[in-house]
Amino acid sequence: MSRHIGSTLTVDRRRLRRIIAENPNWSLGLIPFLSNLCLESIVRNYEGTPIYEELGPSQRAFVQERLSTDLPLPVTANSIDDGVYWKRCCEQQWEICDVSRYGNSWKRMFFERYLENIIEQFIPETSHLKVITDAIPLCERYVKKLDISQMLPPIKEAKPGKQEDELDLLSEPDSEAALMEHFDFRNLLNKLSKLEEVHLTYWVKQCGMNFEWRMFEMAERDCETLSKALASCKVLKVVRLYESHIDDSKCKMLANTLVNHPSLTELNLSHNIIGDKGAKAVSKLVQSSKLEVLNMSDNVIRDAGANAIADALANNCPLLSLNLRINRVSDEGGEAIGVALLRNKTLRHLHLGANLLTGPTAIRLSEVLAKNQTLKSINLSCNKLGVDGGKALEEAISQNSCLTQCDVRLTEIDEQSASVINQVVRTNERSERQK
Repeated sequence: MSRHIGSTLTVDRRRLRRIIAENPNWSLGLIPFLSNLCLESIVRNYEGTPIYEELGPSQRAFVQERLSTDLPLPVTANSIDDGVYWKRCCEQQWEICDVSRYGNSWKRMFFERYLENIIEQFIPETSHLKVITDAIPLCERYVKKLDISQMLPPIKEAKPGKQEDELDLLSEPDSEAALMEHFDFRNLLNKLSKLEEVHLTYWVKQCGMNFEWRMFEMAERDCETLSKALASCKVLKVVRLYESHIDDSKCKMLANTLVNHPSLTELNLSHNIIGDKGAKAVSKLVQSSKLEVLNMSDNVIRDAGANAIADALANNCPLLSLNLRINRVSDEGGEAIGVALLRNKTLRHLHLGANLLTGPTAIRLSEVLAKNQTLKSINLSCNKLGVDGGKALEEAISQNSCLTQCDVRLTEIDEQSASVINQVVRTNERSERQK
């Protein structure tokens, strides 16, 4: 009997050894934790359940790494917080994902680009406005900037009896073009409570053989509706409307509507066709707003417009940066800006490159640089300042310890003057960095 019991125990030990030998990697660690099984159940059956909000950071990360990126946005938009889930959504949608441009927020990147894409593909009178209204509740808490790179016009219906080859595709804008309207931003901007920046250009990408000049401009009606939309967005800080064929009339409309805006600090109207009347309207905006950065480069502003902007500078408006590069300003306007800067104590950066300035403006600005301790940078490149103008600037800048940038390339000044100017500003820049 004892022999039978002993043989039974021996057999049992052998069976145990065989099990271990056949499964050398077996351990208790292979058994999933009950908590992980629960989390996997949440992943499989996720419907925006409030249980997710009660999870800890590590548990939320577990769920975000496994949730399907194909879940409907109404389910995930306001229930899944910023993290790896939205990173996965972004990388699935777009090849290039520079999250640093979005405050290092993957969720903000996703919803800003999602909304931008809807607007860029919106065709007036064809697309359904419901696409926008459905997107607003999903995006409104996360969108801080909109960068719209195209605005599609309504689809043009072919006129009976007119052959396609009869159309002048390179014709100038006509009366019909002036009536063209694009997406109405009044339906959107005032509902985005976090929106701080709007970058917008009215043109069409990849228009191909359907090219027409009117595809590359803002219509009067567009300007009216956009102005009202921008004015209704009370937290807006930056507005950039470039390459949109904005003329004096449209510029005046924009400036008059934004004149009492409570938070606007930057206005960029570069690469348009704004002249003196538009510049005068903008100068009034500068004097009655909190505007700190004004970019009017590549327009058709002449002396009258520059004089109006000089008046705003003389009144010590809050402007910190002024860019009038590539305009038509000659010495009358240039000297007026110089006189204004003798009184101005706020402007830090001035760009007058590629205008029609000559020696008298350089001499006037040299008087400014000998006394003004506010300006940090000035760009006078691509003007015909001449040798005398260069010497005046050299003498003034030699006495200036605040200017850290001065661009005098292609100004026909003496090489020695240019060398001295560059050496002085480099010395000032090093001193500034040490401070």
